[in-house]
Amino acid sequence: MVCLGNICRSPVAEGILKKKIEARGLNHVVDSAGTSDYHIGQSPDHRAQKNSEEHGIDISALQGRQFTKEDFKNFDRIYAMDYSNYENIIALAENEEDKEKVDLILNLSHPNSNMSVPDPYFGGEDGFENVYNLLDEACNKLITDIENV
Repeated sequence: MVCLGNICRSPVAEGILKKKIEARGLNHVVDSAGTSDYHIGQSPDHRAQKNSEEHGIDISALQGRQFTKEDFKNFDRIYAMDYSNYENIIALAENEEDKEKVDLILNLSHPNSNMSVPDPYFGGEDGFENVYNLLDEACNKLITDIENV
């Protein structure tokens, strides 16, 4: 799960998917990162933490990190929150196999739409709820895909 700073959208997506995987007793690694180095080592935005907690998900222990080329080796699927981050991830790809791992997360719930998860950082509390709902829907589709593999 990748966004710009790894403090709003991607840690929420990580928390949602981890909870769904745990609830189903699956054994998958989920992580999040940012394409920038703005928030390395920082906790998720307090509003993202609060909203996630309201949905029974604790993301307070997560720490921002930057996406690296190593992530292509470590993960089978890489989901970008928006097109700008998608392009930044693709720019680090070393081959077509790397590129095939990357998609926009909302293409899971809205196939071929190339929709972005809006960045709630500069908005109000309702933006975080909207992001949660969009990511929850996409992660529901992803968990179904994982279970059917």
